[in-house]
Order: sequence, then structure tokens, then C-alpha cells
Amino acid sequence: MKVFSKKKLMKMCGFPRRPPPRGASTEQGLPPKPLGPLERVYQEIAILKKLDHLNIVNLVEVLDDPAEDNLHMAFELMPKGPVMEVPSDTPFTEGQARFYFRDILLGIEYLHYQKIIHRDIKPSNLLLGDNGHVKIADFGVSNQFEGSDALLSSSAGTPAFMAPEMMTDHEQSFTGKALDVWAMGITLYCFVYGKVGSVIIVMYGILPWIVLELKDLIVRMLDKNPYTRITIPEIKEHPWVTEDGTDLLPLEEEHCTVVEVTEEEVQNSIKLIPSLSAVILVKSMLRKRSFSNPFVCQNRRAERSMSKSSLSGFSICRLWD
Repeated sequence: MKVFSKKKLMKMCGFPRRPPPRGASTEQGLPPKPLGPLERVYQEIAILKKLDHLNIVNLVEVLDDPAEDNLHMAFELMPKGPVMEVPSDTPFTEGQARFYFRDILLGIEYLHYQKIIHRDIKPSNLLLGDNGHVKIADFGVSNQFEGSDALLSSSAGTPAFMAPEMMTDHEQSFTGKALDVWAMGITLYCFVYGKVGSVIIVMYGILPWIVLELKDLIVRMLDKNPYTRITIPEIKEHPWVTEDGTDLLPLEEEHCTVVEVTEEEVQNSIKLIPSLSAVILVKSMLRKRSFSNPFVCQNRRAERSMSKSSLSGFSICRLWD
């Protein structure tokens, strides 16, 4: 479960506005009214709830207590946890690294197809499913975009996985897809070496003890120029990823379908609850199949075995009842 502040989400104004759902009507042919900050958040959540991919963690429900500032986002349970703890003394073999990296690649391609930039790809946000495949989690700093790519200007994510174009003193814009590719490159480096590489290693491609194809891929993903950095379609066809063309990945259209949300789905994207603590208490009582006061004396049998003449014991239990 992820907990977000509604005030902070409104301050961020959510994601850039998406085109209206298909079939949405407008009054007298006028364009639809701009979405307010919280409405944008609702639309973002409605989209996240409809994401459906083997390599994306599912958002199950979003709970909102009107009296509190927090939104509670409940995701599917991933009990196996992150694919790797960094640093690690036991990095992956080349085969393991390729298997997990291919999962990440398909998941990111799906997100980009939905016009979502993740912005925080790293091993701790890559969770293992019961089937052994990786699922991408944590969309806390992600961005939606219109057109072919996002044009971003704010820094977000984990510093060790941030692309160099984000770390300049002067304000500038940078492309979103290239940010995810850089973070994937650092993640692949972690898979192979069990740690995050130094700036010198990353910038100059000093990568010992790995095959040439893998070295070539990492160096091209960690190109400090975002406009010449390798792209997702190019990575999918790289010899190391496909094992020299013997194990091709599915085409984009074979595993990606566009997610669209209706106005009703936006309106119902968040479930209002009177009190989250009360809901948790009721769920606990249902699970235990007991609707008695949680503070009542637990050992009823012991009470019944007590002498009926013990007025004090009887009175205490009556008070709790």
C-alpha cells in the first residue's frame, strides 16, 4: 500500500491533461472544461487502475477518507519482494540478467505506449511475481504526456539512477523516454555487478568481465547525450537482448493495447470511506468471524468455570459486554 498526500498531489496538479474519453460530449460544440488539480489526479488513478500487463503491478483500489489528507493506494501483493537488493555480493548471471531485463523492457514499452514515463526505474521498484517474472511498481513520480514523448523540466526519482541531463545547474527541458532508458541501463549494470557504477564507469564505459554485446548495450544506454541514446525499439532488437536474433521479443502491437477511461470510471476511480481505521477494524472482525467488542474478556470458558458467587468477575465481564 502506498500513501499519498492529497494536498501534495493537488499542488503537483497531477498529470498533464489527456484528451477527453471517446464519445465525450461537449456543450454547444465548445471544448471540454479544463480539469482541476484533484480531477486530474482522479483521471490519472483511473488510468493506472486499468493498466493490464504481465510486467506491471496492478493497482487494486484507492481509498480516500474525506476527513484525512491521505489517499491509500492498494496494489496487488508481491510477497517475493524486489528482484535484487543493491548492493549485492551475488550479482545475476548473464542469463538471469537477460531474463529480468527483457521483462523490464516489455513493461516500459507498455507504459510508454500508454504515454506514461515511469521516472524511477531501479531494482527496488522491480518486484518478483509468483511466476518468476518481474513487475514494475511505484508510480509515485511518473508523468503522463501527449504526443510522441514527454518534455520534462523537473528532477524526480532516485539520484543514483538519474540521467546526467537532469543534473545541470541551469533550467532546461529533457525528453522523458530517454530518462527511463538511462535508468534501465543503470539497473542492468546493477544486475551484472551487484552495485551502482561510479560516474567514471558510467560515462566512459569501463566495464570489465562482461561479453562485448552486453558491454555495447550498457554503453549505448548510458550515452550522456539523450538524443543519441539508444531507444526502446532499438534495445528490443539488440543482439544481447535477442541472443543474436534467436529469441525475439513480441512486437509492440502484440502486447500493448491503449487504455482509455470513461467519465464514469474517472468519477469512480477513488472509493470514499468514512474512516480507514474503522474499515480495518471491521475487516479484522470479519476475518476472525467475531463481532464482539475487541476488548472483551477472551477466555469465556475460564469465566464460566469461575464460581458464580464471584461477583467482581461477573461485573467486569458485564461491563465489557
